[in-house]
Amino acid sequence: MSNVTEIFGSLVFNEQVMKQRLPAETFAALKRTIEEGRSLDRSIANVVANAMKDWAIEKGATHFTHWFQPMTGITAEKHEGFLCPQDDGSAIMHFSGKELIRGEPDASSFPSGGLRATFEARGYTAWDATSFAFIKDKTLCIPTAFCSYGGEALDKKTPLLRSMELLNKQALRILRLFGDTQTIKVNTTVGPEQEYFLIDKEMYEKRRDLIYCGRALFGAKPPKGQELDDHYFGSLKDRVSEFMHDLDKELWKLGIFAKTEHNEVAPAQHELAPVFTTANIATDHNQLTMELMRKVAGRHGLVCLLHEKPFAGVNGSGKHNNWSISTDRGVNLLEPGDSPSENAQFLLFLAAVIKGVDEYQDLLRISVASAGNDHRLGANEAPPAIVSMFVGDDLMEVLDAIETGSACGPMNKVEMRIGVHTLPRFTRDTTDRNRTSPFAFTGNKFEFRMVGSSQSIADCNTMLNTIIAEELRQFADQLDGAEDFEAALNDLIRKTITDHKRIIFNGNNYSEEWVEEAQSRGLLNLKSTVEALPYLIKEKNIDLFVKNKIFTETELRSRYEILLEKYAKTINIEALTMLDMAKKDILPSCMRYQEFLAHTLLEKRQLNLGLSDGAEEDLIGRISSLTGCLYNKIGLLEAALLDVKEYTQSKPQADFYRDTVFVLMQEMRAVADELEGLVAKEYWPYPGYGELLFSVQ
Repeated sequence: MSNVTEIFGSLVFNEQVMKQRLPAETFAALKRTIEEGRSLDRSIANVVANAMKDWAIEKGATHFTHWFQPMTGITAEKHEGFLCPQDDGSAIMHFSGKELIRGEPDASSFPSGGLRATFEARGYTAWDATSFAFIKDKTLCIPTAFCSYGGEALDKKTPLLRSMELLNKQALRILRLFGDTQTIKVNTTVGPEQEYFLIDKEMYEKRRDLIYCGRALFGAKPPKGQELDDHYFGSLKDRVSEFMHDLDKELWKLGIFAKTEHNEVAPAQHELAPVFTTANIATDHNQLTMELMRKVAGRHGLVCLLHEKPFAGVNGSGKHNNWSISTDRGVNLLEPGDSPSENAQFLLFLAAVIKGVDEYQDLLRISVASAGNDHRLGANEAPPAIVSMFVGDDLMEVLDAIETGSACGPMNKVEMRIGVHTLPRFTRDTTDRNRTSPFAFTGNKFEFRMVGSSQSIADCNTMLNTIIAEELRQFADQLDGAEDFEAALNDLIRKTITDHKRIIFNGNNYSEEWVEEAQSRGLLNLKSTVEALPYLIKEKNIDLFVKNKIFTETELRSRYEILLEKYAKTINIEALTMLDMAKKDILPSCMRYQEFLAHTLLEKRQLNLGLSDGAEEDLIGRISSLTGCLYNKIGLLEAALLDVKEYTQSKPQADFYRDTVFVLMQEMRAVADELEGLVAKEYWPYPGYGELLFSVQ
C-alpha cells in the first residue's frame, strides 16, 4: 500500500488543494462561506468551479454530479459530462459556477410524503460548501442539499444543517454568559461505529431473501453460533483482512478517517470506526463508507450486509453514534474542566442533555425507527426500545449531591467549588461502560447505541442537535440578565436534575425489572416503528421543529407519511419474497424428499428383508404434516396481502402489516425452519445459516 499520508484525501478537493489552486482572495471568500455561512458571489463561484474542474480532470474525472441524500436513506446522483460542444464541431471541457452552485434533478420520483405530486417534477440541489467535493468512479461529486420547487426540504442533509446552525447559535449564547468572547463556532462532532456482516457472494446469490430484502427470511439455527464468544476481537480471516485493507485504502483516498476495525460478536460480523469529525461531514462520510463497503466486498467475492438483523438467532448490527459538542478552539463542552467555572459550564451542558433526552425521548426513538431495527432493539444485543441515559456512578453521585445541596465526597482526592456545591475532579473512564444503555455518557461524549446499521446518521443527529439547542435556548433565556448569575445557575442545574433524573438509569437495561421500573417512572416503551411514528406529529414536537425552523409542519408531516409508507413497503416486499420462496422452492423440495423417502420405504418392503421401516414412516409423516401446515400458512399470508389493499390510509395500513402480515410471516417461517431441520441437505434449496456464517475463510 502507498504511504497512508500520501494517499489520504488524494481524491478530495479539500482546503489544502483549494489553497494551492485558488487565488488568495477567492480562497478567503470561500473560507468565509464555509466558516461563517456567508453567500458566495457568482463570479467567485466561477473561479472555484474552473479550478475544481481542472483538478478533477487531472485525477481522471470526465463527469460531475450533485451528490445528495434524499429520503430514501441512500445517496443519489445525476451525472453530467464536462464535455461541451463548440460551433466548429470541436469540444471543450467546461464547468461553470452556476453548475457548481445549483442543479436541477427530477424530484417527482423521490419520496416526498405528499409534498410533491408526480407531475410536479422540478427540484433543486444546492452546493453544501461545508463538505468538500470529491472524486468517485471518475466523477466529481459535489455534496448538496435537495429541495422542491417550493423550497421544501426533500432530503436528510438540509434539516441536519439547520440543526447545526441552531445549536451553534444557542451554545454561543451560553458561552457568552460564562465570559467566553473568543469562541466563534460551536459544532457537534460525531464518530459513527459501523457494524456489518460479510458473507460469500456465491452463497448470497442462492438466497433471494438476501438479494431482495437484505436479510434471511428463512433459516434454521446452526449447531454453532456465537455461544463461545470466539469470534469477538478474534484474528481476522485472510479474505476479511484483505477486504479491510482494501476498504481502508479507498476510504482514506476520500479523506475518511477510518481507524478501528475488528471482528464483532456474531460469526461473520465486523465493525469499522472512524475518527470524530463534524456531524455534517460525518454523515457524508458514513454514507460513502456504506457504499464502499458493498463495492469493495464484491472485489473479494464477498457481499456486505448492512441490514440490522440479517440472521435470526445471532446478534444484529447497529451503528453507535458517538456525539459531542466542541468549539472552534478545540474545547469539548461535554468534558469536565480544571476550574470551578469550567465545571459549572460542563454541568449546565450536561443538564441540557438530561432535560432534552427526557422531554424528547420519543423523538430519539423515532430517529432510529425502521422495520429492520425493530428486529434488533431489545433483543439482548442492542439497547431496548425504552430511551434512558447512563452517566455512571461517579457522576451520578455528583448530580445527587447537587440535587440535595450536600457536599460530594472527593474523587481522586481532589475537590473543586462551583458556587455552593462541590464537584470532584472528574476524569475520564472513572466508571465502567454500560453496553445496554441506549444513551451512555463515556467521559466526554454520549454514545447513542440505538441507531441501526443501515440508517443514515443524519436523522438522529438532527434530533439531538435540535432538542439540545432548544434546552440551551431556554437556559440562556433564564440566565440572561440574572442579578446573581452563580445563584441562578446553581438553582437551574439543581431544578433540572430534580425534574428530569427519571431518564437516568445506570443498571441493566435488558432486565425485566427495568421494563417495569421504566413504566413506573413514566418513560415510553415504543416497541415498534408503527407505535413510535405518531409521536412525530404530536403538538409539542411540531412546535419544537417549527419554532426552531428545522422543519415546517408540512415537511414534518411529510416525513411521517414517508416513514409509515417505507415500513409498509418493506414488510410487503418481505412477505412477497417469502411466498415466492415457499411456493417455488421450499414446498417442491419437501415434496421431492417425501417422494424419495416413499420410494426408499417401498423398496425395503418389496425386498422383504425384515428391516424396520418405522424411521421412514415417521419422517414421511412429520414432513407431510409440516408441508401441509406450510401450504396452509401460504394461503393465509396470501389472503392477508389481499386484505391489506382495503386500507387506503398509511397508519391503518402500517398497523395491519405489523399486527397481521408480520405475525403470519413469523408463523410461516417457524414451520419452514422446522422442515429445514428434517429435509436432507441435498434436497434443501438454499445454503443454510451454517454455510452463510462460516464459509468465509
